[in-house]
Amino acid sequence: MQQPREVLNRRDHAHPFDDHPFLAIWELTRACDLACVHCRASAVMYRDPFELSLDEGKRLLDRIAAMGTPLMVLTGGDPAKRPDLIQLIEHGAKTGMIMAVTPSGTPLMTRELLRSMRDAGMARLAVSLDGPTAAVHDAFRRVEGSYEHTLRILNDAAALGIERQINTTLGHQNRKTLPAMAAVVREVGAVLWSVFVVVPTGRATPSLLLDADQLEESLVELADLAEGAPFDVKTTAAPHFRRIQMQRKMKAKGVLHDLDADGHVLGPRGINDAQGFVFISHHGDVFPSGFLPVSAGNVRETDIVELYRTSPLFTELRDASAIRGKCGVCPFKYVCGGSRARAYAMTGDMMEYDPLCSYIPKGWVEPKKSDELLTLRTGS
Repeated sequence: MQQPREVLNRRDHAHPFDDHPFLAIWELTRACDLACVHCRASAVMYRDPFELSLDEGKRLLDRIAAMGTPLMVLTGGDPAKRPDLIQLIEHGAKTGMIMAVTPSGTPLMTRELLRSMRDAGMARLAVSLDGPTAAVHDAFRRVEGSYEHTLRILNDAAALGIERQINTTLGHQNRKTLPAMAAVVREVGAVLWSVFVVVPTGRATPSLLLDADQLEESLVELADLAEGAPFDVKTTAAPHFRRIQMQRKMKAKGVLHDLDADGHVLGPRGINDAQGFVFISHHGDVFPSGFLPVSAGNVRETDIVELYRTSPLFTELRDASAIRGKCGVCPFKYVCGGSRARAYAMTGDMMEYDPLCSYIPKGWVEPKKSDELLTLRTGS
């Protein structure tokens, strides 16, 4: 068996993200009892017989850990649909990885199951809560009672001493409720509020999208709420939140951004599609993220270490010089880079600009052809 925390073939790279992801997410199953309007996985009621098996899953966890990945998330569908969930958590924890699980808000996640998950080595529980009321959340998840089950799961996890995270999908249904949502995150004692911005893939349609100005306003409000909060705030599929935070810090200090010789803002390289991030489907297909449905290969055929480090798909996505459009000339492209998944979903080109960023780099004029393409893709 692979020894815990052995690091395979460590090489010198320009950045650690070129060597290994900070975060890996494995979709254990697409089975789920919810019917969420935005579901990336287009989840179904029953499990697929071609899911990765327990033995295949253990080998996958070994390889991800050996690559040097610190954080592993087991997701779905609903991970509680897998009868071997506890065994997978236990195996992953023994490799030395931090194990997190994202169950659905349903009766399947009982206190007894939570206790078993904790005892197996689960370090964090992340649940989705998309509104401060049952009316907002249940309408989005399309199953009555999901809100109450989600709060019950959070309370049970707190009683068991399990660290908690809340995931919220931001859209028209809840963008006016961010302060109330922040209050809920504070009340339940979550350590992280992870806000997802819709990418039109799976069941998610362009009608769920905010426009660029609305999203900018919401991200600014999110940055306001994050200041002084007893929990951390991060975004998924909205890397320009990092740009907003940097702009605010620089404004507060009354100084300009530090720039490199080419005029790019210096700062920490953020996690993005294929950059510090890898997603494995229930069939073993390897994707840059769960929202960018272009596969680099399958772990049943090719080692995930090779796919992450050297596949043309992943290496191109990590090459900021390959980004086109206004994201390509943006001074923040190394700390942001735009959502490559949304660029792919809305323009058909994963290296194009992120259509939901309102920031205009100095001297940039939007080509008319791109506007026409965007309108065609979104149907707006």
